[in-house]
Amino acid sequence: MKHAVVFPGQGSQFRGMGKALYERYAAARDLFENANEILGFRISDLMFEGSEEELKQTRVTQPAIFLHSIVAFLMHPEIKMDMVAGHSLGEFTALVAAGVLSFEDGLQLVAARAQAMQEACSLQPSGMAAVLGMDDEQVERICASIEGETVVAANYNCPGQLVISGTQQGIAMACEKLKAAGARRALPLPVSGAFHSPLMEPAREKLQKAIAAVEFHTPSCPIYQNVNASATTDPALIREQLIAQLTSPVKWTQTIRMMIADGARDFTEVGPGKVLSGLIQKIDSSVQTHQVQE
Repeated sequence: MKHAVVFPGQGSQFRGMGKALYERYAAARDLFENANEILGFRISDLMFEGSEEELKQTRVTQPAIFLHSIVAFLMHPEIKMDMVAGHSLGEFTALVAAGVLSFEDGLQLVAARAQAMQEACSLQPSGMAAVLGMDDEQVERICASIEGETVVAANYNCPGQLVISGTQQGIAMACEKLKAAGARRALPLPVSGAFHSPLMEPAREKLQKAIAAVEFHTPSCPIYQNVNASATTDPALIREQLIAQLTSPVKWTQTIRMMIADGARDFTEVGPGKVLSGLIQKIDSSVQTHQVQE
């Protein structure tokens, strides 16, 4: 039986995140203070005491979730890891956990990614919507039928739960069509842009330059990347797919199914919240899930 470790992405943040780690472990305090210095602002203060609005800002959210997740992982060396994956932003955490990236390089790339995505969001009114109770293929067909607007499948979270991404007009048109076609819900999400869609191309170009400047090492175990849901240990391929991830869908359902097919029966979610554990149970209720937050 193999053990998989998974790391969450944007949306799992909460006020007070990481505070217990900071207070309990001297090594965790050192990592938080190092992060404050690298980022040039006290992200730890925003994580522990910041408002919900502050924590929702992409430039804060992404490094905050990365920091909470990787510090929690590093403070628990007993966690067994035969394979690893991360949801969207969580893929960067997974790469640090597996030794592909250093803590410092991982944090700097996450900060660069967040800044690039925030800038891309300002170029065009865009957003995302959650679609519940409809087959993936039907959602894809309806998105493809929207003319004159960009709207695509962005997050394959679990069976019956798919997030779409695109222009605001495209999302509005798709939601109407999806509900008319029988979707249980088609609900716009409170995000500032069309993540994992072609509208993130300007962010992808900026992130590509940042990634090109960083050294990638061979991982300690296979990593299942969002772009193709398949295992790899090739640093060159990992780099290439990490760049492609910004404009490609997150194939989370496919990833978990592939990990299970490769022998995973036990999953540990490390970081804020337990969103991924819930999705994994919906994908396959026969596996075990656990959470580590502090």
